[in-house]
Amino acid sequence: MTARAYLSELFSLDGRVAVVTGGSSGIGRAIAGALARAGAGVVVVARREAELTATVDELTADGCRAGWLSADLGTRDGVRAAAEEAAGVFGEPDILVNCAGVNLRPPMGELGDEVWDATMTVNLEAPYLLGQRFGPGMAERGFGRIIHITSQQAHRAFVQSGAYGVSKGALESLARSQAEAWSRYGVTCNTLVPGFVMTPLNERLSSDPTRVAALAARTMVGRNGLAEDFAGAAVFLASRASAYVTGQSIFVDGGFSVH
Repeated sequence: MTARAYLSELFSLDGRVAVVTGGSSGIGRAIAGALARAGAGVVVVARREAELTATVDELTADGCRAGWLSADLGTRDGVRAAAEEAAGVFGEPDILVNCAGVNLRPPMGELGDEVWDATMTVNLEAPYLLGQRFGPGMAERGFGRIIHITSQQAHRAFVQSGAYGVSKGALESLARSQAEAWSRYGVTCNTLVPGFVMTPLNERLSSDPTRVAALAARTMVGRNGLAEDFAGAAVFLASRASAYVTGQSIFVDGGFSVH
């Protein structure tokens, strides 16, 4: 067997279908691109049509199979409608990546019901509902990959974790529950845990050069993360290569969490 054939057998996503929420910007866009270039048909789900079309146009120009839909993941009805529409693009997905999120950080003493509800709905309830919709079908077909994007705040409280940290901690627990339910049927469920990544979601922090430099100094590699740092890890977790990896939180953070 040639090296190319061996690597293809391990990591190719040819014939697979992936749904990536939050896939039109930041980490989600990098992951959508990686899965598409590895061979999957990718459905990008987000809100803003301009970013969605730009993402999909780039992928199709590269010869990838990609589609998009604009969806509101802030309500249960919106999530359920998005799930049905996404499944109609290339068929039922084999891979679900939950990257869509809101990052609202009022001080804990000022945290109100509106921010709490919005955070939990997008960051936790949408991944739960999408998992409930797609997970059983993956299990029935004998193959599935569910990947959640969480946060350092799932493990430690800093920079006003608030409701955001709670939602990400719960999302990691959801991954373990999903892994327990479906791994025996070939469906793995894991989370990728970023460090500080220069994306639009972190615009508040990334606009402060002093804070950005301090966060980079906390890593072992000496820099903050970039969206493309997640491409390899995402393809690994989406592929046959990760069949014995489930229920795990995999840190992609340049050593931030252990320094």
